[in-house]
Amino acid sequence: MLPKGQRVTMTLSFCRHAPDDAETAEAGVIKDAGDDPDVTHGALVFARVRLSARAGVRFYAGPGVGTVTRAGLALDVGEPAINPVPRRMMTEHLEALAASVGHGGGFKVSIGVEHGEALALKTMNPQLGIVGGLSILGTTGIVRLFSCSAYVASIHQGIDVARANGHRHIAACTGNQSEDAMRARYGLPDIALIEMGDFAGAVLKHLRRASVDRLSLCGGFGKLSKLAAGPYGPAQPQPASTWRCSRRGPSMRARARRSRPRSAPPTRARKRSGKHARKASRSATSCAGARGVALDVLSPGIAVETFAIDRQGNIVGSAA
Repeated sequence: MLPKGQRVTMTLSFCRHAPDDAETAEAGVIKDAGDDPDVTHGALVFARVRLSARAGVRFYAGPGVGTVTRAGLALDVGEPAINPVPRRMMTEHLEALAASVGHGGGFKVSIGVEHGEALALKTMNPQLGIVGGLSILGTTGIVRLFSCSAYVASIHQGIDVARANGHRHIAACTGNQSEDAMRARYGLPDIALIEMGDFAGAVLKHLRRASVDRLSLCGGFGKLSKLAAGPYGPAQPQPASTWRCSRRGPSMRARARRSRPRSAPPTRARKRSGKHARKASRSATSCAGARGVALDVLSPGIAVETFAIDRQGNIVGSAA
């Protein structure tokens, strides 16, 4: 039974008494993520349930499921990383089952994922302070292909964990190279580095509600330019005025070249110098524009700075 009342049928890999405990039942299913990119696709997810004389349902982290070690998440420190909605789904099902057979006690539930500890290293769990394995997530019980919601939720969690652990300066980065740049510049720990990808808007809107003292935005020239062009980043359509300028640009430049007197061809060194100067100027302009957008969205009092990096991860522009 899913949260909205839908009933689904699944093919179980096994359903049996646990080999090491006759009073424990266990069942497992292979995760099928379909076309959705998910590190748990094909993994065996299993549950072990034991009757308890004490009423209620208590949850435990089985092999491959992590434990919360940092404040800021929806779960208390020390709890197994099984989120509230999956807990509620399992609790409601077990309580209904207990009522149907007249069981007056409770249940001990352990959830595990085969090879989950290794799979978790490919996720944001270590950065969020979830150690030892994966998280059991979910809000509807249905996978939305290529859904942005899970990524946005991880951004919000990252910010909340950083704040709850006393970090008032965070760096929102588009990828690994920008994270390396901010780590090298400020010595920030991983917990203060937020991987935002294309979702700068998710960072800015969440910080409007959950403020910090200082925000550093770092990414490639292209992504900062898109943030500067629209309120929330690459998903926004390109303004028509920008498109018209880009269409007019070549013919205008051609006319300008024809009107200039001929001069000696530039040397290779002069070409390189001019290219670097133009690149630095464009990067600075993009950084300033992106910072302006961020300041418009955020609450007053947050110090904002932006950094543009090149393909080698070097900072080539900034605004503060």
